[in-house]
Amino acid sequence: MPEQDVWKWTTSEFLAQGASSAPTPGGGSVSAYVGALAASMVCMVANLTIGKEKYKNVEHQVQDILARGQRLLDDLKKGLSQDIAEFSNFMAVLKLPKDTEEQKMSRAEKLQEVLVGATDTPLGIAQNCFAVLKLAQELAPIGNKGAISDVGVAAYLGESALKAAMFSVDINLPQVKNADYQARVKAERERLFTEADKIKTETVQVVQSRL
Repeated sequence: MPEQDVWKWTTSEFLAQGASSAPTPGGGSVSAYVGALAASMVCMVANLTIGKEKYKNVEHQVQDILARGQRLLDDLKKGLSQDIAEFSNFMAVLKLPKDTEEQKMSRAEKLQEVLVGATDTPLGIAQNCFAVLKLAQELAPIGNKGAISDVGVAAYLGESALKAAMFSVDINLPQVKNADYQARVKAERERLFTEADKIKTETVQVVQSRL
């Protein structure tokens, strides 16, 4: 399946494909989709805040949040497509011949390359979800009070998508032989989880105080 075709599907088609025996869209792609939904909630509340006299004093700040939210939405959409592409690359390498020692060596080298790609992509999705979570934190105290519950939705979805995407990191990382790379990814995982939990909790508290 060409990865760009996913954006031609209806929501029903995406769900049906995800529920089928087809290998894609898988967990990384679904995580990116949920992260994109979180970003869309940030953008919606920002749009509902901009242009309102009541929020004129924070309009410039909210415009900046909107711009960054739209970029993250685009990045998460690209991440979804890239996750599908990385899986295709991985499967292609697994099918390479391994009859000779030379073929085995070449296949092993290419396998390490695609494993790094298959790890970097969901890690990038998780990092973008973290960025969405931070935008929700910024917007929570200043966004349109009439839609502030949707910032809470963005916070919950952003953290959930971040943690979900990391499962795709966790399943690939042990197969990567580069110890320094493994250490860097594990450290970033720990940082994201720790900070995301704190930001989500603080954001939800602010949202609840404005309901």
